[in-house]
Amino acid sequence: MSTYKMVCPHCKNRMRIRTSEGTHVFLRVAYLQCTNEICGWSVRAEFEMTHELSPSGVANPDIHLPSAPIALRRAASKPTETAGAA
Repeated sequence: MSTYKMVCPHCKNRMRIRTSEGTHVFLRVAYLQCTNEICGWSVRAEFEMTHELSPSGVANPDIHLPSAPIALRRAASKPTETAGAA
């Protein structure tokens, strides 16, 4: 079950992930569709892991991402808005 909340930029309804595939350990390609049948907008999206915010407690030595700068870590720890957020 997906925990991503994507909102259609056209009608503001929820989008659902129809299918997805991992293309790299840090990249997943997904195909999304608006749940509003009248709108029906569909799109290809990419979800990419770009920076490590905190280290893993069970780190895999083969996995290497750059550590996030302090400004990015602070931004990630702020409360998020839920209305219209992706």
